[in-house]
Amino acid sequence: MSIALTFIASLLFGLGLVVSGLANPAKVLNFLDITGAWDPSLAFTMGGAVITTAIGFQLVFKRARPVFAHVFHLPTAHALDGNLIAGSALFGIGWGLVGYCPGPAITALSSGGVPALTFVAAMLAGMMIARALPANLFLSKQAGAKT
Repeated sequence: MSIALTFIASLLFGLGLVVSGLANPAKVLNFLDITGAWDPSLAFTMGGAVITTAIGFQLVFKRARPVFAHVFHLPTAHALDGNLIAGSALFGIGWGLVGYCPGPAITALSSGGVPALTFVAAMLAGMMIARALPANLFLSKQAGAKT
């Protein structure tokens, strides 16, 4: 049952990406281009997502445990460290350059376009390179010694 629900949730997510225009890199780039051909319509998608998530979290966390797991698996790290900041910057630069982030890029693969395929291949290569790097690459020696 959990696999079926995961499939349905993923299908809804992908459909939402396509309907909202987030799978279209030109629309995303126009949203990011605040000094040129700015298209603010994706702000409504973001607002809808934030509201839906806020309501969903309130409902879900009233439960003692998830429906298909024994415990909630929540992040435990709360620190802003060099790796988080560097990773966020790299993500933002990549998103701003090509208009894709991972979810929409994978959704765009269904169109069979070369740009989406190229992006996903580069993203997977970047993930493999990142796994090969030291875990504390962007931490200072002093901060690394504390952890």
